Amino acid sequence: MSLGWAILPLFIMVITMVITIINLEQGPHIPLIVGTTVAAIVAWKHGFKWSDIEEMMYKGIKLALPAVVIIILVGLIIGSWIGGGVVATMIFYGLKIITPAFFLVTICVICSIVSLAIGSSWSTMGTIGVAGMGIGLSMGIPAGMIAGAVISGAYFGDKMSPLSDTTNLAAGLTGTDLFVHIKHMFYTTIPGILIALGVYAFLGNRYKSSNIDQEGINQTISMLDQSFVISPWLLLVPLAVIVLVALKVPAIPALIVGILLGFLSQILIQGGSVADAVGALQSGYVIDTGNAMVDDLFNRGGLDSMMYTVSMTIVAMTFGGILEYSGMLQSIMNQILKFAKSAGSLIASTIVACFATNATCSEQYISIVVPARMFSTTYTKMGLHSKNLSRALEDGGTLTSVFIPWNTCGVFILGTLGVGVAEYAPFAILNFIVPIISIIYAMTGFTIQKISEAEKLAILNKETVEL
Repeated sequence: MSLGWAILPLFIMVITMVITIINLEQGPHIPLIVGTTVAAIVAWKHGFKWSDIEEMMYKGIKLALPAVVIIILVGLIIGSWIGGGVVATMIFYGLKIITPAFFLVTICVICSIVSLAIGSSWSTMGTIGVAGMGIGLSMGIPAGMIAGAVISGAYFGDKMSPLSDTTNLAAGLTGTDLFVHIKHMFYTTIPGILIALGVYAFLGNRYKSSNIDQEGINQTISMLDQSFVISPWLLLVPLAVIVLVALKVPAIPALIVGILLGFLSQILIQGGSVADAVGALQSGYVIDTGNAMVDDLFNRGGLDSMMYTVSMTIVAMTFGGILEYSGMLQSIMNQILKFAKSAGSLIASTIVACFATNATCSEQYISIVVPARMFSTTYTKMGLHSKNLSRALEDGGTLTSVFIPWNTCGVFILGTLGVGVAEYAPFAILNFIVPIISIIYAMTGFTIQKISEAEKLAILNKETVEL
């Protein structure tokens, strides 16, 4: 398929998206449906039957089903933890312990540690991140700034954890030893997180205690104490989930345990009825304290609150499925490969391709899978070690997914933290600084490791035999 036909659906989708979001102030669902329709017409024009096009859409949706399950469970866990007083307890003690000047640094570090332990940025944002938003907002810190610190921390741990699915995926697809892959990512990710923490420390100085309405913080603490039973024992609920995942219990069973514990906490500790607890799971927790900020923070969660995110994910993946399986995406990638004349330009092209896949296919996993398949042989032919490719996949794919409003990651963050891409993007420091560092390394040759001619021939011969 020619490049012109391949980019036509993407071009029309982006134009429609800009008009719909900026001018009409509506959501991105309809532009994605428009893009899917145009992609289907282009595929049909190039000889695909309607049954083939339907199958492409179904395949795209199937790829996102694990993410859909996690999205639903996170909605349930937010509802149950708010109803059970778990989130209120974390915010209560957080307001008493954390000072505003160090809040952004602290929440970023905490999210890094938790995500590193459990290997999931989504689970971290859906639990620790939600509480962090409450603490930061109570201190008068802008929502985008808080979300940026939460996202940076959560994605640092996700990227560097041996338990992370994206980390294992990038290593596995490129044939790189897992811990060799993680060690190679230290060169880009550690400087990235240090820069992020430095920026958060600088920003935090604007929110020293002298500039904060301490009376407002005290009022929030008092309101939480009046509205919920606050107990340090409730902190065992998130701790239990973290321990389970650290013990390599899969994310879904671990989250279900967290939901059950939150459900029981609402009934046994908060004194709510079974009907109230079930309602919190279905429709979210409902509270009326008279304090607008507290009400806005706690009136949320539940299965229903995630349906916007679920529908967005499904629509986005129908678009991505047609682009992927009709060959449109491959046509775009082939054009990108034409610029890869050297090792540096190849790695830079990989990072750009990962970002482009995040934008076109709307799914973080595809942004790793497709470029891995397309660039692997080229890396070998240029005599580059596979760990260069695996690192580029994570630097360009895993981290940049949060900057696409219609990507499953961007949609999840909006549904979970209540903050849109435009608001948090300038403060998600790690997520945009690491790809920049990675491209600089590629152009200078720093940390780029090559293989011998014998190793190169052995790998190419093995690939030929497998084919």
